Formats: sequence, structure tokens, C-alpha cells
Amino acid sequence: MSESRAADRLVRVSQALLGWLPGGLGIVVIASCAFFTTFTGASGVTIIALGGLLYPILLKEGYPEKFSLGLITSSGSIGLLFPPSLPIILYGIVGGTSIDDLFVAGIVPGMLFLLVLGGYSLWVGRTRKVRRTPFAPREALSAIWVAKWELLVPVVVIVSIYGVPGMTSGLVTIGEASAICATYLLVVEVFVYKDIAIRSTDPAVPDLAKVIRESIVMVGAIMLILGVAMGLTNYLVQEQVPLKILDAIRGHIESRFTFLIALTIFLLIVGCLMDIFSAIIVVVPLITPIAAEYGVHPVHLGIIFLANLEIGYLTPPVGLNLFISSLAFDRPVVQLYRMALPFLLLMLVALLFITFDERVSLTLVEWLRPAK
Repeated sequence: MSESRAADRLVRVSQALLGWLPGGLGIVVIASCAFFTTFTGASGVTIIALGGLLYPILLKEGYPEKFSLGLITSSGSIGLLFPPSLPIILYGIVGGTSIDDLFVAGIVPGMLFLLVLGGYSLWVGRTRKVRRTPFAPREALSAIWVAKWELLVPVVVIVSIYGVPGMTSGLVTIGEASAICATYLLVVEVFVYKDIAIRSTDPAVPDLAKVIRESIVMVGAIMLILGVAMGLTNYLVQEQVPLKILDAIRGHIESRFTFLIALTIFLLIVGCLMDIFSAIIVVVPLITPIAAEYGVHPVHLGIIFLANLEIGYLTPPVGLNLFISSLAFDRPVVQLYRMALPFLLLMLVALLFITFDERVSLTLVEWLRPAK
């Protein structure tokens, strides 16, 4: 998806549907990044794939430079809480938590992050009186039609895993659904849109072998990270480190409220310093038994964990997205700290609401449970 022109098509759809709002282009950025990150699972890829396209458009429409860079940087990790996000699947495996429940539980918190950032974009758009794109039904239908194969990706994944309500049950496992999704996108980008050539002599057209090679390198790197992290995790469990940490915490933290505050601070630091895959493998086995002692629901804990790591990408001094944006837009990283700060504070407010009111995560899960 990142090597093809999928980003252009998805941005066109978002702009056609949402560009008429005051600050609508800001919402276009958030929606496009969320959709892209949900399926790529890597926020750095989102910034690189969409940033170069969206940044000039934001400036052209009259958005301040600081706001534009801050918005793109902060939107790079939006979408990790939506199915079929890979970090959700990995957390479910490592934490022994229902992946289906995590998928459902992440929807409302994920939407809350979108609403917070979207509301700020609307406010900036209204105060700066930026230009709007009038809603044109013909353009909206045309944009949807052109991008229809990529817009169907969520349908392909969800129907594969859960089936059609009232007609069929789930058809495949989550791992098989991932393979189906990858195969579907391979066919779409190579044979339908022809954005990627099987063999390319044109530098402007990506070569399929190059895309596959880069994908293998990325997956190999993840496998190395997971292999080393699993070894460390097994050692920590064998040495009963979680129990020792729990004993130490009990002497200083008595209430659930205090534990959640300490957990939030700890996870923000972890998200700032570690990539999300390593963090899940190393940290989840440590915090799961401790959280259970304080009565934190395992599904709610998963959403807290992933939401914190999502914000950790944006947290100074070494949040990954800050450095990727610094590289992509040729700006000193210290400037990115200031540009991203308003978005970071807004997301922290949403995070605290999610953390201390487990109904945000669990209400939809409990509502859908009788239908399973």
C-alpha cells in the first residue's frame, strides 16, 4: 500500500467526503492516517507515505505550518486501536486475552482519539478561516469508485474472520485472514491498479521484487526483535521478576487509582523508548499479573497498554514519530517537540478518560457478547 498510489486515492476520498467542513482537511489527514496505520501497523510508514502528499495541501489551504507538521506527526500512530491492527493481535497472543474482544474494545477509544484531534482541527480551521472544499456528490462518488478496491479491505478482513451476520460464521483464523488481506492487496495493486509492476524498467514505477524484498527485510527484523524479546521474557518469568515487582509495588501502592497513574507514566516511558512489538513481548507478561491484583479487567488493560504506546510514539524526547517527521520534513527535532505538544496534551486527556473509565473499553464488548 505504501509503495502504490493508495495514499492518493484514500486522501481524495476523504477530501471529497469531509473537505466541506471547517477544518475539514485536518480531518482528512486524521482519517487517512488512521485508515492507513490500521492496515500497515507502522506509524513511521504512514508519515512517510502520506506526509509528503498531505503537508503541501495543508499549507496551500491556509493551515499554519506548525499545526500542519504537528497534525501529520501526531496522526501517524492514530489507528493502532482499530481492527485488524497487528499490535492488537500480538497483544492478545502474548497476554492470553481474547483478540476478538480486543478488536471490539478498541473501537470506542480509537474513535475518541479521532474525535479529540478532529475537534481541534475544526477549531483551527474555523479560527484561521481556511478554505473549504465544497461538497460535490459527483466527485465523492467518483473518488469512492476509483478507490473501491482499497476501501473494501476492512470488509475483506472482517468478513474473513467473523463471517456475514445471520448468514455465515467466521471462515478463517486471524493468521489466515492476514494472508488473504495481503494476497488481495497484491492482486489489487499489481493487476487492477497496476501501480506496481512485476518487472519495472521505469524508476517511477515500483518493482514487485523490490517491494517483496523490503517486506521480507522488515518482517525479518520484527522476527529478530520478537525472538530476542521472547528469550528475555522467558528469563524474567523463570526468575519470577513479575512477582518480585508486585511485592515491591504492594509496599508503596495500595489503591487501584494510584496503580493506574503509575502504570500510565511507566507505559508512556516504555512507548517513548521501545518499539511497540518489543514492548508488547517484554512488558505485557510483567504487568498482566500485577494489574490483575488491582482488579483491572484484562481486555481493558490491553486497551490501556496500546493507547499508551500509541501516544508514546509522540512523546519527547525520543518518540519515534518525532524523529521520522524530523527526517521526512527536514526540521530540527526540537521544533517538532513544540509543534506536536498541543496534540500530545489532547491525546493525554483522552488517554486518562479511557484509563479511568473502563466502560469506554468494555461497554461495546459486553453489549455484543450475547450475540456471539
